[in-house]
Amino acid sequence: MRVAVVAGPDAGHVFPAVALCLRFAAAGDEPVLLSADGWRDAAVAAGVEVPPLEWLALRHEADIGRWLYERAAELARQLVPTLKEIRPDLVVSDVLATCGGMAAELSGLPWVELSPHPLYLPSRGLPPIGTGLAPGVGVRGRLRDAVLRLATARSLRQGHRQRATARAGIGLPATDPGPAARLIATLPALEVPRPDWPREAHVVGPLLWDPIPVGLTPPPGAEPLVMIAPSTATGGAADMLSTTLAALDGLGVRAAVSAFQPPNDLPAWARAGAGGQDDLLRQASVVVCGAGHGLLAKALLAGVPVVAVPGGGDQWELANRAARQGSAVVVRPPAVDAIRDAVARVLGDPTFRAAAGDAAKTVADVADPVMVCRSVI
Repeated sequence: MRVAVVAGPDAGHVFPAVALCLRFAAAGDEPVLLSADGWRDAAVAAGVEVPPLEWLALRHEADIGRWLYERAAELARQLVPTLKEIRPDLVVSDVLATCGGMAAELSGLPWVELSPHPLYLPSRGLPPIGTGLAPGVGVRGRLRDAVLRLATARSLRQGHRQRATARAGIGLPATDPGPAARLIATLPALEVPRPDWPREAHVVGPLLWDPIPVGLTPPPGAEPLVMIAPSTATGGAADMLSTTLAALDGLGVRAAVSAFQPPNDLPAWARAGAGGQDDLLRQASVVVCGAGHGLLAKALLAGVPVVAVPGGGDQWELANRAARQGSAVVVRPPAVDAIRDAVARVLGDPTFRAAAGDAAKTVADVADPVMVCRSVI
């Protein structure tokens, strides 16, 4: 099976796409990654075919409707000749790279949506995604959720109109039939039960890839190791790293800062660098991060509890889901005393690590993304 995987440039989306390509290749299929970003060389070095497509720039815009639909429709038309050249049997399109699905429809190809996080479709049984709230209980709780859904309904309708207009503008039916399947690349522990789970949606577990496989060596010593991972997302919490380092000073811990652009002038008990995070997670007692899905899933898979310092986007939602599961403490906004207290609390209470271990075990209950895609063909 030849598969075209379309993804945008953000690390949180292109990394899972590369991981999925590697899964396809290991199963004997022929994946091709279509993405224009700074990770192309690393993906090629990992063995993924990534043709240069300089025009495929999926950049964020202030108007998310234009970004997801109008701009995506323009890119979809440009993507069609590339798909004709590649001749895939299937297109996998990242949930934010909606041009991939449109291009597949224009080309008469089946397509699958990749969500590198929990399912974020609206549900009649949940509060709106992004509130961080658990589903309401009882009459008052259900009423609260209904009022919140009503408050977001106007924006959803506007998005539907923009999508219909964009689709019609490139010759597609205004009504979107949706993907043949959805790959929900998360841990079951981070999902929320809903009464209207789509039949085509399959939880396949986190899709993780490290572009720099060599890890960082932490400072020597026997003190607990705190791994700090600043968010790679543009909406990450401001000053999270400096605030966390100030919070850990005098706490009797070692710190390893995992960042693509490591800071300078660190204290003697801290080291920083880029590179694979798996070795650090095997040694870490707690992870301080922005609660982006990639690092949060990595930490939980390693059985390491989290102090979540979320910024914007879906980080607030994910941080609260981990906290309700018992494996995280949420700190927002970042403050020295609050982060210090949260780290001390997690280090001193073994139930957090136990909950992280329980979250890791849920990966046994996921579907194989390659088999899901083959079933579509």
